Amino acid sequence: MTIAVDFDGTIVEHKYPKIGKEIPFAIETLRTFVAEGHKLILWTSRDGELLDEALEFCRERGLEFYAINSNYPPGALFKQQAGRSCKVVADVYIDDRNIGGLPDWGSIHEIVTGIREEKHKKSRGLFRRRR
Repeated sequence: MTIAVDFDGTIVEHKYPKIGKEIPFAIETLRTFVAEGHKLILWTSRDGELLDEALEFCRERGLEFYAINSNYPPGALFKQQAGRSCKVVADVYIDDRNIGGLPDWGSIHEIVTGIREEKHKKSRGLFRRRR
């Protein structure tokens, strides 16, 4: 699947324009999605230096995105028409501004994968399948 994910309030706590603390299990869950073969799009209103800081924050934690605010990876030959926004098309959108707010990341993993999971101590990993 293609998963569009917001940054402020979703991956990190809202402290815009600063970068807030990582929301527990956000990066780990997103890395799991990448390992499972999903394409992640960073879907954020940050741009310029603020976007670069967000991308570096994620990179330092081992998270890379397929694309940023676009359905096309960086360097892809695509010319956005002047004056028109490029709507990101995804199978799933993860954003703290959802109706009802942002579920915990264990619930997000369950919703996306359809696999019921439970959180365990960090030393045992984030997810374990229920029997």
